[in-house]
Amino acid sequence: MDVLFSSGFLGTRAPLFMDIVSVIVAVLPFLIYGAISLAKKKNYRGHELTQKLLFVISVIVVGFFEFGVRMEGGYKNLMEGSSVSHDYLLYVLIFHIIISVITLILWTMTLHFARRYKRQKTLPGLYSDVHKKYGQRTFIGIILTMLTGGWVYALLFVF
Repeated sequence: MDVLFSSGFLGTRAPLFMDIVSVIVAVLPFLIYGAISLAKKKNYRGHELTQKLLFVISVIVVGFFEFGVRMEGGYKNLMEGSSVSHDYLLYVLIFHIIISVITLILWTMTLHFARRYKRQKTLPGLYSDVHKKYGQRTFIGIILTMLTGGWVYALLFVF
């Protein structure tokens, strides 16, 4: 267990668990894009399974991240080595959390309604446009979560 809190592999002050989470979050938009590509190719079953798998993995990663932050002594302990002002870092962190939570809610809703519409046999079909809009918003949220997460990571462990 102690190995998770040893130095990470990205060459920063971050612990290993934070580097692992950061790499997964950085890769996630590309994996999501791959899942979207499946839908564009009309491989709806592959799209569905990939989205569900990525969602479950993402929720597990968030849990792993939260566990790591708590075990590391919380946000204040993680920011000790940073030269960035506490207030600025806190504002960026809050901004990141807001985007992340909204994205999680959107993604959950997208999956929930997709399941409902599929059972009603209106997806693909009648609700495809609605599903696509929810999916696009979720994808934008995932990209913003990745970007703001990278911003927080840099402020905590690089500067």
